[in-house]
Amino acid sequence: MSNHGSTERSTALEGLSYLLVLSRPRFWLYLAGPVLVGVAYGAETVSELASPAAVALFAYFLLPANVYLYGVNDVYDREIDATNPKKDDRETRYRGQRYVPVAVVLCGALGLALAGVVPQAAWPWIAGFLALGAAYSAPPLRFKTTPFLDSLSNGLYVVPGAAAYAAVAGVQPPILAVLGGWLWAMGMHTFSAIPDVEPDRKAGIRTTATVLGEHRTYAYCGACWLASAGAFALLDPRFGGVLLVYPILIGAIATSSVAVDRAYWWFPAINTIVGAVLTLGGLWRLTYG
Repeated sequence: MSNHGSTERSTALEGLSYLLVLSRPRFWLYLAGPVLVGVAYGAETVSELASPAAVALFAYFLLPANVYLYGVNDVYDREIDATNPKKDDRETRYRGQRYVPVAVVLCGALGLALAGVVPQAAWPWIAGFLALGAAYSAPPLRFKTTPFLDSLSNGLYVVPGAAAYAAVAGVQPPILAVLGGWLWAMGMHTFSAIPDVEPDRKAGIRTTATVLGEHRTYAYCGACWLASAGAFALLDPRFGGVLLVYPILIGAIATSSVAVDRAYWWFPAINTIVGAVLTLGGLWRLTYG
């Protein structure tokens, strides 16, 4: 009896450990970070920073949303990932574990349950995240295999911030902020696809990066990021100045001898720093007016 219970606990821990790795901890702030930015600029008082809606959105987009997003991706990319070297060390391969689709469904349902916590102004953004998160990887749409739609659909990473702003402020976020964030996400997604060009081509997968090739993909990412900085500059020149770091970086990487699959792993830290600067700017506005 004791051995049986110990085995069950061990199996459960292994499953939870697998889901944790599947959720890409390095990228957790790609979804949760925009929530912090949205709350910082949507709040009118310090107390609103810790409102139930803000806390619920941050908690959801920190972990469950990542299990949902990457779980759908891994289930439908099982054959492709068999030859993807990233799965050998940085990530993990889905091998048909039955509990993974169950966890994905539960995390999707948890997203829908947010409707009971956040104001209606945020509902379309949450629905948009869940829809795009599934459509990106799952058939029949499977945006990730359609060049340029794969990039465009990755605006889903900005949606948590828009949801947070709407939930706290009670109104929709500025269109320039959404546009600037969407363009940033398009560039970030396409840059992240460069290390996958060869595995994707071998698997017969067409993406923006496989169609353009490495050098033209650098140009595409630079254009997205430059346009993003421009949109944010129209909202506030200081925002535009901060976002200029991305086109500068892509130019430096493209003209240097640094391998793109190495540079790719710098961006979680870079994005965290940029997000922190933007968030601190919002908190400064809130505290010192």
